Amino acid sequence: MELRQLRYFVRTVECGSMGRAAQELGVVTSALSQQISRLEGELATRLLQRKGTGVVPTEAGLAFLQQAQLTLRHAEQAVQAAQHQRLSGRVSVGLAPTTASVLGLPLLQAMRTRYPDVRLHLVEAMSGHLNAMLNARQLDLAVVFATDTARRWSVQPLLREGLFLLARPDLPGLPPRPRAGRGLRLAALADLPLVLPTGAHGLRHRVDTAFAAARLQPRVVAEIDSLALVMKAVRAGLGASIQPGAAAPVDDADLLIQALADAAAARDNLLASLSDDELSPAALATRVVVAELARALVAEGRWRGATLL
Repeated sequence: MELRQLRYFVRTVECGSMGRAAQELGVVTSALSQQISRLEGELATRLLQRKGTGVVPTEAGLAFLQQAQLTLRHAEQAVQAAQHQRLSGRVSVGLAPTTASVLGLPLLQAMRTRYPDVRLHLVEAMSGHLNAMLNARQLDLAVVFATDTARRWSVQPLLREGLFLLARPDLPGLPPRPRAGRGLRLAALADLPLVLPTGAHGLRHRVDTAFAAARLQPRVVAEIDSLALVMKAVRAGLGASIQPGAAAPVDDADLLIQALADAAAARDNLLASLSDDELSPAALATRVVVAELARALVAEGRWRGATLL
């Protein structure tokens, strides 16, 4: 017997109709009916009497209803007690520079509001370094773009970021802007001077892979492992860069920010952590907050070019 089945049964009795109950619960009527039938089968008694205008509880259903409501209240109280227990401790979270630019501050604010006694340690580093720090247990969790499957990590997909061309509008060699709703093809960037991170950076690996898929070689004029310095070089006109949308503010009017159309010009963001049995309660709670924030930022359009996985 599951709490979900109790919840379905109670809501159905309250609504007097499986159709209305299913709508309120956000499930299809057939799934609701199936769960209640399983509950009746487990109890070996009929709980609901189906009529043309809806459903009514049988005598056994009325007796069961009171206990089901009490059980659900107790379960809710248990959840509230756990949520209101003040967590404490220290949690280390690793973010790549582009990820930190969009997720870092909201994470700090959310943790301060929800878990004021948890001390959050944010580490900004290249994705390859984040992997190494996780392996060395110097981080509790991190948002990364590739994982070392030989390690006992807990990994969940977060989102997929499209890559963008960032450049000064007057940079020589810029290709014509594509029509509205279409992205640039990498083939149009083959001769464009690019400022990119080094090969140790996960983003560089993704860019090189995308160019290789298009049978092209990027024209790299500078390699910089600092996002802030990359953006300064781009604004100075030393070259363009290929970055996820989070690298540039949404309202940046001084840069040309153009999405890339090639399917390979995207990267997946993964939430990786030490195994669950190694994480403290505070770290487990922080992991939930990170995942919720990522979903909210994408849904609100605050993570440019990102879609949920």
